[in-house]
Amino acid sequence: MGRRRGIMSVQFKEELAKDLGFYDVVQKEGWGGIRARDAGNMVKRAIELAEAQLKGQGSH
Repeated sequence: MGRRRGIMSVQFKEELAKDLGFYDVVQKEGWGGIRARDAGNMVKRAIELAEAQLKGQGSH
């Protein structure tokens, strides 16, 4: 099976990890080292940011 291309950029994921407090784990162990809960929180936060951005665009 081929690798899927990620939807989020590496830079964006790193920013989310820093904001959520587990970037040190990513640096030490890579993305495979984070807990499932952290991954879920990262996706949840990305969705919140996207929704906020869409709401901001709708007000024009």
